[in-house]
Amino acid sequence: MIADVRSFLLKVLVVALALVGWGAAPAAADPAGPSDFRSDVTGITPEVDGVAAEIRGGDAFLELTVDEGHEAIVYGYETNPPKPYLRFTADGTVERNRNATATYINDDRKGGGTIPEPAQDPAAEPDWEVVGDGGTYAWHDHRVHWMGEFDPPVARGERVGGAYDPWVVPIEVDGQPAEVQGTLTFEETASPIPWAALALVAGGLVGWGGRRRAVRSAAAALVAASALALLVGRADFSSTPDAGGNPLLWILPAAALALAVAALVRHRSGTAVVFVLASVATLSGWALLRFQVLLKPVLPSDLSPSLDRASVATAIGVSIASAYLAVTSGALKLPELADDE
Repeated sequence: MIADVRSFLLKVLVVALALVGWGAAPAAADPAGPSDFRSDVTGITPEVDGVAAEIRGGDAFLELTVDEGHEAIVYGYETNPPKPYLRFTADGTVERNRNATATYINDDRKGGGTIPEPAQDPAAEPDWEVVGDGGTYAWHDHRVHWMGEFDPPVARGERVGGAYDPWVVPIEVDGQPAEVQGTLTFEETASPIPWAALALVAGGLVGWGGRRRAVRSAAAALVAASALALLVGRADFSSTPDAGGNPLLWILPAAALALAVAALVRHRSGTAVVFVLASVATLSGWALLRFQVLLKPVLPSDLSPSLDRASVATAIGVSIASAYLAVTSGALKLPELADDE
């Protein structure tokens, strides 16, 4: 029995770590993540009807929405001559030009990518492919976020100058030239100290308050922490447009919540401690995946940054305390070694 339990826990831990490793690897959709920069749209100049622009994910994506009945073109990085990158038609269809360098450079938040020869030809005719509908599309536009390898030459809390003051993305709406303009700010640093303190307090309360009913208390604390993590993780997942976020942001806390509920339901059973430790493995894996939110000032979701950071700190503290309660509860006993005669 003991060997089976230890084997199960080891498998859960390996799977959780593998999922975290997979989630930390670059994803095809290149999801939004914590950043040192905040980008903001200040307006469209001159004013045009039927078009709205906003930044998604802190500074990750520029999103354009064109109302039905209007047509718009977004130009890429070529300037002589300008080359169209996106086309929004009057029926809401969004098309992307295969022969624009932006089509390939914008696949990644940091740029790069292989550009085929037709796209390198300044005189190449547009080759349109449908990439969306409903008149809305978001993309990594490298004119709106910091692309340097080192910090910009401004103090924290100040706007980045040069081409970023303002940054400009040229568009055309119903045949009228216009520009989406905005600013980029190098945000103040975020201190992890308050959140480390919260993790200690949360862990201390669970560890001290759950001494008498260790497994049940650990399971209840994990239910609360996992539910909060699921709420925040789902919002973080949704911060990347077109469902392109990392699904582990909500899958891991959902699994942790299900395991914690199972432990709470079966708290009188010997298997409850197994469910507790499995929940700890998945919830702590989620916290490890999102650890950067404690260090970066700009977070991608629309939730309160304090709530976002508190969810990670709570998950860390509760996971450590719950693991301690489960291991010291006596419900998971290791076999005794026979004394040598």
